[in-house]
Amino acid sequence: MKDVLMNTYRRLPVTFSHGEGSWLFDAEGRRYLDGLSGIAVCALGHAHPAVARAVCEQAGRLVHTSNLYGIEQQRRLGERLTALAGMERAFFANSGAEANEAAIKLARLWGHRKGVDNPTIVVMENSFHGRTMATLTATGNRKVQAGFEPLVQGFARVPFGDLAALRTAARNLKEIVAVLVEPVQGEGGVQVPPDDYLPGVRALCDEQGWLLMLDEIQTGLGRTGKPFAFQHFEATPDVLTLAKALGNGVPIGACLARGEAAELFGPGSHGSTFGGNPLACAAALAVLDEMEKGRLWERAATLGERLLTGFRERLGSLEGVNDIRGRGLMIGIELDRPCGVLVERALEAGLLINVTAETVVRLLPPLVLSDEEARQLLEGVCELVETFLNEE
Repeated sequence: MKDVLMNTYRRLPVTFSHGEGSWLFDAEGRRYLDGLSGIAVCALGHAHPAVARAVCEQAGRLVHTSNLYGIEQQRRLGERLTALAGMERAFFANSGAEANEAAIKLARLWGHRKGVDNPTIVVMENSFHGRTMATLTATGNRKVQAGFEPLVQGFARVPFGDLAALRTAARNLKEIVAVLVEPVQGEGGVQVPPDDYLPGVRALCDEQGWLLMLDEIQTGLGRTGKPFAFQHFEATPDVLTLAKALGNGVPIGACLARGEAAELFGPGSHGSTFGGNPLACAAALAVLDEMEKGRLWERAATLGERLLTGFRERLGSLEGVNDIRGRGLMIGIELDRPCGVLVERALEAGLLINVTAETVVRLLPPLVLSDEEARQLLEGVCELVETFLNEE
């Protein structure tokens, strides 16, 4: 039978029929412990009753009207998110890439209003910000960009976690208007910067009059042990983007801003037909309710530290393991060789994991992971890595 889908994914040989909490089930009824949660999306796990109830109830009342009219659920969600993040205004989109597009447009408006003819945004090597033309240009991965040239102008790249390089850019490039950075690089291999990095970037942005724009698409909403990763430090951004966990699988993204950045957009300068519709916002409100009620970011901090300790104790001294790092329930085990084969081996063992940057086993389990499920995840991953390294 002809495959009618465009060949944009290298899909694994499994199709899931349903899920429950930290588990997914395929068409044959086999179950899999989800150590990836839809790439950091299903933080509340699968088929969460509160989210399902909110979506069903809202769908029975009103799904969409467009942003030509007021949307009560959108207003309430904006109030909740800005309060949680210490921001002032929100724009809602359908994805993380769209949220980052909004941030990029804010930076360009900021520059032009300051008389900068060619506004430049500093971005990081090995970053990932999306696959639209502007966000794939911002992304520090040549594989993502290949074949889509000419890329969008207005970006300069420096190494992630390197304040000295950023200061050099400040001296050499005169039209910088903003820095766009992930607090922890996810696709880049779960790269955790030094603790003084984000505060240093914040200070430099203040000194230079730049916007600090944080991409918290993957780190946001509890993943790292705080509602937002920047809250581990004194580094409140001017612009903050989030998506993934916000809808627990219902597509929604948000661009939050404060100060002058919050007042840059005016009617007609940006928009989205579906962005922030009643259905998506109802799902997101239910997600926030459950996260706050369960203090799930505190659970992520505790469980993440326990898993990191367990992985380091069992794998840290093995030849072939370069590093074990993470923050909260965002964990990377870096090997000294490509290990993509572990994804299919894990699937065969009833475990869902991911390999990114070719050599890093990435774990992004649901924040509702139980102690016993965490033990199973730890044991399963350790066995896979140990067996793999012993083969070489």
